[in-house]
Amino acid sequence: MYKKTGDTALIKKINTAVVLDAIIKQAPLSRAKISEQTGLNKATVSSLVQDLIDNHLVLEIGPGQSSGGRKPVMLLFNNTAGYAVGIDLGVNYIRGVLTDLEGSVVAELDKALLRHDTGSVLPELYECIETLIMQAPKSPYGVVGIGMGVPGIVDDHGSILFAPNLEWEHVELEKLLSERFNLPVIIDNEANAGAQGEQKYGAGRGIPHQIYVSVGIGIGTGIILNKELYKGASGFSGELGHLSIELGGKPCRCGNQGCWELYASENALLERAENLGFGDLTGLLRAAESGNEEVAALFRSIGEFLGAGIANIINVFNPDVVIIGNRMSRAEAWIGDAVRETVERRTLPYHRRHMHILFAELGEQSAVRGSAYYAISQFFNRVKDGGK
Repeated sequence: MYKKTGDTALIKKINTAVVLDAIIKQAPLSRAKISEQTGLNKATVSSLVQDLIDNHLVLEIGPGQSSGGRKPVMLLFNNTAGYAVGIDLGVNYIRGVLTDLEGSVVAELDKALLRHDTGSVLPELYECIETLIMQAPKSPYGVVGIGMGVPGIVDDHGSILFAPNLEWEHVELEKLLSERFNLPVIIDNEANAGAQGEQKYGAGRGIPHQIYVSVGIGIGTGIILNKELYKGASGFSGELGHLSIELGGKPCRCGNQGCWELYASENALLERAENLGFGDLTGLLRAAESGNEEVAALFRSIGEFLGAGIANIINVFNPDVVIIGNRMSRAEAWIGDAVRETVERRTLPYHRRHMHILFAELGEQSAVRGSAYYAISQFFNRVKDGGK
């Protein structure tokens, strides 16, 4: 019989990942502390740390506190070793950020979209990405990748299979972007990106079971169970905006009728606001703040519809929190009470006992920050696997 031996290169990759993770999550750390926390011997840690320093991913920042003897040299993750582009492609906007490798925003932009066709949107999208890339400071790794959230169903090749509110089908967006910019690209549903943004940087930090509800022109949901994004058997979970809430309801662009997003989204709000003489969310928010009771009542009605759908989600998934994000998170003051009261009435008592309704800590930036995180995470995976 042959005796199996460990692959030395593989072991080094695994140990490098362990050391880098420790520094990213707990810095400043000394080599001795890393050894103590990871169980790796001091010589191995010193060798791996030196590799990370040579590769510009870790910095020595001077001496720390001594527990007797020489003061240890402290280590810090080099968050400016590279930068990531995050894009949130909405139905009526493009939102973009450039972040460092810890996800802190270095530059941002917002652009209104007046048309939905790919011939109009793609040039605007390219221009936004180019603008952000040009703003990246000099760094060892430059721009490490592009992450993007889109309002539709995305396959594992980054192609948009169906985005009903954009009226897009079978658009090979990841391929188009990677060929144009010669960078790694990762594309996901916008609500999934929003869920990741809130889990990593916002209201969902440290919470195992959470549902992110993106309320914009449509409604999408990102489902995080046991701290992992749940994507379903084919990778397409989260289309809860198309829950049927009215049997003979309005026709939806998805081909169904009576979908939740037809009654609880920003688009539903704007359709009903036309009779009051308002055409955008900003104007409605100003009117509500000025004491317009008709507008306040309209917001409350939308909040009740939103709460009804959220109650269904809670009864199915039993999450710790539901986080409401995207553009309608701006209306928290006007919809929050209605959402919570409706959820209280419509959920099972054991499901709501320890459950909380939150509004996105990142506001409208949940998805764009989550998109940048996708690019950062993909870069780290390449580094840990021995690539750049």
